[in-house]
Amino acid sequence: MDLKNLIRDIPDFPKPGILFRDITTLLRDPAGLKYSIDTLADKVVDLQPQYIVGMESRGFIFGAALAYQMGIGFIPVRKPGKLPAAVRSIDYALEYGTDRLEIHADAFTPGNRILIVDDLIATGGTAAATAKLLQELGGELVGCAFVIELDALNGRSHLPNVPIISLVHY
Repeated sequence: MDLKNLIRDIPDFPKPGILFRDITTLLRDPAGLKYSIDTLADKVVDLQPQYIVGMESRGFIFGAALAYQMGIGFIPVRKPGKLPAAVRSIDYALEYGTDRLEIHADAFTPGNRILIVDDLIATGGTAAATAKLLQELGGELVGCAFVIELDALNGRSHLPNVPIISLVHY
């Protein structure tokens, strides 16, 4: 299946000069969504994760579905103030300014095998910050999986030396 045919391009969003890769058109296509989750599951099963971690918000969609498909748990990484129990947080650099991500401090046990999942990797900042946060909590990062990778931005160069799986490359 050619997933690129199910991903809509939106020029000049969220600002002029950006070509946004919109996955909502992929999500509404039952065969495309099923293919995406099934293919990710096939590509990551040998990594033997115990948990999938997905970042707010589109990482929740693919991460939770993949965790369900694989019969393992899902852990959300959220923006500040969204998680009700004690959290660990990390600040990370954006193109202009900084942002923060949070995870429940007791989300997993040190040594658990964790796979990061998101819809897209661009510059790699969000995934790299998540990886650092997981490692600070004692998790064993076994890989990262994305539906889309924007190759020209070389985001994977900012990630730890783990398998990186992407279904679609632009």
